[in-house]
Amino acid sequence: MHLTFTAEGRSWPIRLSGNATRTRAALLASLPLRLQLHTPKIAGSHIYWHAPFVEDVEGATHVLDAQAGAFIYWPVRQFLEITFAPLQAENAQITVLGQLDAPVDGIAELAATLKNEQGHRIIEGTLALADGEATGAAALPQLPDDLVSRRKALWHAMPEDIARLTVSRAIMHPAGPVFAAEAEARVLHELLWWIRAGQPRYHDAVLRQTMAITLDKTATRLRDFCHMDETPALLFALRDATQTDVPLAALVDEAILVAGRIGAWLDLLIPWNDLNEAFRAALD
Repeated sequence: MHLTFTAEGRSWPIRLSGNATRTRAALLASLPLRLQLHTPKIAGSHIYWHAPFVEDVEGATHVLDAQAGAFIYWPVRQFLEITFAPLQAENAQITVLGQLDAPVDGIAELAATLKNEQGHRIIEGTLALADGEATGAAALPQLPDDLVSRRKALWHAMPEDIARLTVSRAIMHPAGPVFAAEAEARVLHELLWWIRAGQPRYHDAVLRQTMAITLDKTATRLRDFCHMDETPALLFALRDATQTDVPLAALVDEAILVAGRIGAWLDLLIPWNDLNEAFRAALD
């Protein structure tokens, strides 16, 4: 089975392979996908976008063992990635979904453009079955319709309260609010994955309380320190849902999808390469 990845007027075939049946099914159910591409900050040598599904690792390949051109799913980061060279030092287990069925040079060129342009413009792409068919994404089960619809709206477009973060020119704005918000969302996303992994070991009530406190803390910081409204309101709604009879497993996955997407939108505001070059220059 082949997929077609398209960005910046070019297309690349991806051949699906391996035995990651759960992750492959989740991926196929989400196609076709409209993507916003991100430049890496640590591992390097790959391009990535956020996956609209949550699955545990399958196959458990060490990320540094992924071959150039590998198409991978990185669960705890919730990334779908295409690599084009060996990655820098990183310690994580990932799922290999397939391989780029073309030379990696074009992906490397796209990555160079992405590195220089992120924060200045959003580079979009698409991922679809090569034959153009779509299977359609299913909503997560046993969740309130309001939460599902708000999560879908979040995935469809950048919320206004995130988009306007770069407008302010008050003291240490926009860098302060943007960096603070992005860090809060990223840490929330990681902690929710920890809660998800803890379900076999901890009581439901303990995890619900932990999740509620975590969501409350992040939402409050986004509202009170970063001057946001729409995005923290969704996090407060998820917090409140922890005290209902919504099944914990479904609720945690929903919260992961929300937190990951918030972090993704915020990440796209930041010109990481420019900042890194300025940091290097200041240190030198």
